[in-house]
Amino acid sequence: MKHHSESPGPSEPSGWQPTRRDFLKASTGLLAATALVPLSCQSSRFFPGQSARFGLVTDIHYADINSRNNRYHRDSISKLNECTDLMNEQNVDFLIELGDFKDQDANPTEEKTIEYLETIETTYQNYQGPVYHVLGNHDMDSISKKQFLAHIQNTGITPESSYYSFDKNGVRFIVLDANFSSDGQEFDHGKFDWTDATVPPVQLDWLRDTLKSSNQPAIVFVHERLDGEGPVYVKNAAQVCQVLEGFGKVLAVFQGHDHGGGYNEIHGIHYYTLQAVVEGPAPENNSYAIVEVQPDWNITVTGYRKAVPKELPQSIREV
Repeated sequence: MKHHSESPGPSEPSGWQPTRRDFLKASTGLLAATALVPLSCQSSRFFPGQSARFGLVTDIHYADINSRNNRYHRDSISKLNECTDLMNEQNVDFLIELGDFKDQDANPTEEKTIEYLETIETTYQNYQGPVYHVLGNHDMDSISKKQFLAHIQNTGITPESSYYSFDKNGVRFIVLDANFSSDGQEFDHGKFDWTDATVPPVQLDWLRDTLKSSNQPAIVFVHERLDGEGPVYVKNAAQVCQVLEGFGKVLAVFQGHDHGGGYNEIHGIHYYTLQAVVEGPAPENNSYAIVEVQPDWNITVTGYRKAVPKELPQSIREV
């Protein structure tokens, strides 16, 4: 049974402040950028004739426990139902969650944590199209990565893969897993420091190969933030960003983890951090978005409830 009678409209811009200079609206940016590009550079790939449109949600933190620190874990079921209803109605190409999918009891057990994971995965699967997951630190707080991956489904992806890529409508989508400590150990059963999240060398090599092997523009998904330094950021974020910038084809990075959300633009790549589902009681404190990569590669983020709408104009004209 669904928990709301109608879908909310897109959210209005809130007091959420970007951490760097904001951009002009996409239409203005497109006209200005196009005017500067010689006609000889405007190949057919500049207008591939299709768009990619997907749903985005993050930091659901579901557990059947009482609220604490403004986190309403139980309410995440009805909030996610609202999200999947809208995504079905809008018929997006796929739905992806950016990590911290489930949570745990104060005195957790594997059995109970897996029960919470199975419950929220069943709700997530109410979306009637492809679904994908990004691993967050709380997803391994009382179980292993292997256990988490065994109880979720990433459409068309090898079940044991914690990082992977897929193509849709002329765009390559890349999912990263930063849940490794700086000594290369996987986050496991809560035995890790959540401020020490790292993308290890073998995954960086895979990322280079994945970007190199396609002439498509790329979108990257990751849980912990890449656009700065501090506790909520990937420890070797500068290294990861250097790889992303090196190929001139990454349009944007979508992130979770930092519950208040945020935005940055670094060297032509947009870094959009979506606000958390779990913060505040349902229904008004929900947060989810539809992202459209348009045929000219400009991106529109339509935010719902507390998610912030955003235009992400592109400087990349050719891949």
